[in-house]
Amino acid sequence: MNTVKSSKINHLLSTTPVGVVLTSAWLTEQGYSLELQKQYRKSHWFRSIGTGAVIREGDQVDYLGAIYALQTQLGMTIHPGAKTALALQGRAHYLGLNDKRAMLFGPPGEKLPNWYSNYDWGVSIDCKSTGFLPPDLGLIEIEHKLFRIKVSSPARAIMECFYLAPDHQPLVEAYELMEGLNNLRPASVQKLLENCTSVKVKRLFMYMAEKAGHDWVSFLKTEKIDLGSGKRVIVPGGRFNSKYQITLPRELESAQ
Repeated sequence: MNTVKSSKINHLLSTTPVGVVLTSAWLTEQGYSLELQKQYRKSHWFRSIGTGAVIREGDQVDYLGAIYALQTQLGMTIHPGAKTALALQGRAHYLGLNDKRAMLFGPPGEKLPNWYSNYDWGVSIDCKSTGFLPPDLGLIEIEHKLFRIKVSSPARAIMECFYLAPDHQPLVEAYELMEGLNNLRPASVQKLLENCTSVKVKRLFMYMAEKAGHDWVSFLKTEKIDLGSGKRVIVPGGRFNSKYQITLPRELESAQ
């Protein structure tokens, strides 16, 4: 490898964090041609994990290192959400979270690349495509290893839990998660609720927050939150809550 090529690989290795995926499209944009990328793989600087993506040879990369690539290199808003986001922020550990499953959320039109979907990250990946919340609202950055990624804030994450309920998220467990969110910022919650298009999510959120007795609920401007009209059967055969006109699991409605 000549001096110029050696300088380029050294620059690449020194300016990208360990533990992340590098996409071929991004490398090309940075001046690393497809031919040069091929040479790097042949020289064992990098290892392919599927068409369009590589990792450093010998590097340990998890699904969050791949999220880094989606967000910073491909400009996508797919992010860890729901219970996964709460767990990453230390807010779900007491529930015995199964860390072998990761829940991702992204807006309609964004799809996981094949290299992401087909690679074995050691966890089961479930990516929900939905626009019930604006794609960039209520995301925060967290540090993981030597890089940072965007995940759902606690307020957005619990709304994503309610979006998944009851088929993919038990409501009783969602309530237990809500109980731990006693320090949410009313202004952030207000903005999320006003921009949320799911009546089910908004009604469940308000019901659960009030049931948990959180102080921040009293600061919400509920008159600005559109809760829709008519009854919603969340769980067939459950107990009806007249205030929010939702049918809930009996064990939840009867719990104090």
